[in-house]
Amino acid sequence: MKMYLLSLGAGILVGIVYSLLNVRSPAPPIVALVGLLGILLGEQVVPMIKRIIDGQPVAEFVRTGCAEHVLGELPTARKEGGDA
Repeated sequence: MKMYLLSLGAGILVGIVYSLLNVRSPAPPIVALVGLLGILLGEQVVPMIKRIIDGQPVAEFVRTGCAEHVLGELPTARKEGGDA
């Protein structure tokens, strides 16, 4: 969770600097996010095709390797202490 908060904080800081400089962000946020999602999904096409050609199970790859790459390390619940 700490990584997400740091990322959000960095984004807010950049937004403040942009505002002070009277500069607009380089792309509308939704367009940028959709583009990034397309890049992440597109990176998975070649490994999936290779698995299909090699006769390896694709569904398991999508649930594990592909999901981990596209979604990143997901936050996990901590039972005791820590910064959640």
